[in-house]
Amino acid sequence: MKRILVCVKRVVDFNVRIRVKPDGSGVITDGIKLSLNPFDEIALEEALRIRERGEAEEVVAITIGPADCQQQLRTALAMGADRAVHVVHDGVVEPLAAARAILKVIEKEQPFLVLLGKQAIDDDNNQTGQMLASLWQRPQATFASKVEITGATARVTREIDAGLETLEIDLPAVVTVDLRLNEPRYVKLPDIMKAKKKPLDSMSLADLGVSAVCRVKIVKTEPPAQRQKGIIVKYTQELVAALRKRGVL
Repeated sequence: MKRILVCVKRVVDFNVRIRVKPDGSGVITDGIKLSLNPFDEIALEEALRIRERGEAEEVVAITIGPADCQQQLRTALAMGADRAVHVVHDGVVEPLAAARAILKVIEKEQPFLVLLGKQAIDDDNNQTGQMLASLWQRPQATFASKVEITGATARVTREIDAGLETLEIDLPAVVTVDLRLNEPRYVKLPDIMKAKKKPLDSMSLADLGVSAVCRVKIVKTEPPAQRQKGIIVKYTQELVAALRKRGVL
């Protein structure tokens, strides 16, 4: 069966104003809205479109996180994923551990394509996709703004500083997607009801033989400095003088 595996992550909703914990140990997540990482949502939408074009037969969503991450997996199922896999873990999962866990699931599911967002908006690491491709020893294409499947290859267009770059990679492969790839569909109530009956398999990192030992320590989290109130100037000379006063010029 031609299968696509889509990796998704639960993050603080992008519309929520982030607040840092008083002790600087991280951001406050209690009592706030949590959603699918927007980049991963785009990856899922692309997988569904590939399936709808008849170029894949099944879309499987996978996430790593605590038990209540099932809510985001149900959202992925409501969008149209056929199945979901939940690797349950309550602590922090660094990109390398995530890549190793996903690789174990890949060995079982045997997808011809793995899609995920280019980064998560909570940590902006942009590492998991690249690490996964290296561990899997398969081609990768990052920051995709267009994906075309042609037989045993994929043609991926990506944005670079000089314009657009098009890559042709052999399948199976890993592709990380950018915001301009597509616009995800809205989830309808009947789809939410249907998602409750779709299969969702759960397992732990220990079941996969993967260690979640953290190798990076976050020393401190700080909010950005408050923006100073601006001033209105009438003439260019006033602007130049104000910039010089602040040491910009």
